Amino acid sequence: MTSNQARHTRRAVLQSAIDAGVCATADPDLWFRTDDEPQITWQARRAEAIRVCTGCPVRAACEELALRNGDGNHRVDDMVRGGLSGARLAAARSAEADRLTAAVDADQDTEGRLLDDLSVELRTQAGLNPDGRRNRGRLRQDENRTEQNLRIRALAASIRQIRTARRARAGWVVAA
Repeated sequence: MTSNQARHTRRAVLQSAIDAGVCATADPDLWFRTDDEPQITWQARRAEAIRVCTGCPVRAACEELALRNGDGNHRVDDMVRGGLSGARLAAARSAEADRLTAAVDADQDTEGRLLDDLSVELRTQAGLNPDGRRNRGRLRQDENRTEQNLRIRALAASIRQIRTARRARAGWVVAA
């Protein structure tokens, strides 16, 4: 995932993406400074954490999630997320405040999340093979197809209803 893709991705997708991160199998203490840890020791561990993050395939998603979560502090150097120290996260958060506010607002859009979930479910249902079930018999296959078609129609109708309502609220003219 690129930085640009991560910026346009919802929180739930970012969170599931970081499950595949390099840090998922590493020692979690690597990314956080311990209490009373000498600065020189932390600097070496921080450099190692940043090096590990640099090669991670989900680094951009991790950075974006850290920015949306408000991680990092200008005054305290105590963490690494997405390949950035806490101070760099704080600086990036300040530089991108307007974009991050919009992203956090979009993450809280429950109707939008429902629309995303329904769309995923619709794609999943449409990709299923109703004849692939081992139910033996033509009658059962016809019933499976009928059930699947009803589910697809219901999902499509729900998606259409939500989109129409959102467009109307946004002032779009809804064609009859």
